[in-house]
Amino acid sequence: MKLAGLQKTTLVDFPGTVACTVFTQGCSFRCHFCHNPELVLPDQFGPLISNEEFIDFLMSRLGKLEGVCITGGEPLLNPDIEQFISHIKALGFKVKLDTNGFYPERLASIIESGDIDYIAMDIKAPLDKYPMVTNIETRNTKHEINPKKLKSYNLQPIKRSIDLIMQSEVDYEFRTTIAKPLLDVNDIEKIAKMIKGAKRYVLQNYQKTKQINESMKLKPFSEKELITLVQKLKEDIEAVLVR
Repeated sequence: MKLAGLQKTTLVDFPGTVACTVFTQGCSFRCHFCHNPELVLPDQFGPLISNEEFIDFLMSRLGKLEGVCITGGEPLLNPDIEQFISHIKALGFKVKLDTNGFYPERLASIIESGDIDYIAMDIKAPLDKYPMVTNIETRNTKHEINPKKLKSYNLQPIKRSIDLIMQSEVDYEFRTTIAKPLLDVNDIEKIAKMIKGAKRYVLQNYQKTKQINESMKLKPFSEKELITLVQKLKEDIEAVLVR
């Protein structure tokens, strides 16, 4: 596992659980609003934490921490993610996985293992906007948009991961970072239709920090827009939250 960072205590990353958060290095996307470029862009990668060092940390927190949140980057890029989760679970910790949903085969294997307690899947946009919002048509730091490539990506893995999560017995949430002009109210309503019947949908209103594409001027939704949107989305989803 490529472990690039550790937050030793969190009360917010893993709902209802006193946890730590471990950050993995590398991601398949280049979302314009991503606030962790040092986990995503190879030219900004820093030193790694050894797996042994992380496990030693967990051993020192037995009886103090209840869970571990594995986030990124994209954790499912790591081929040994399932073994990593199993090791953590064997120590007695609950495990939460954050994922972009682009690797349904590994996600399915983890769900089938029974070692995962909570999954948070980021849904970046309606499928037709995925290449633009995630910047996957460039995979570089220049952020040029190539319109000819916008329809050339297979986004079936996203749909497959949504189905896997909703059909499983694992607790979960879907979430979307909402930032103008990348997304508008209509886009969020389209996403809600994609996950109709979901247990929980979290809207993460954009907050200005560092971001991968500093040249893109992004802004959050207004409070009025959020209130109206939440009421509308509750027609399709059990619980709609704003963070």
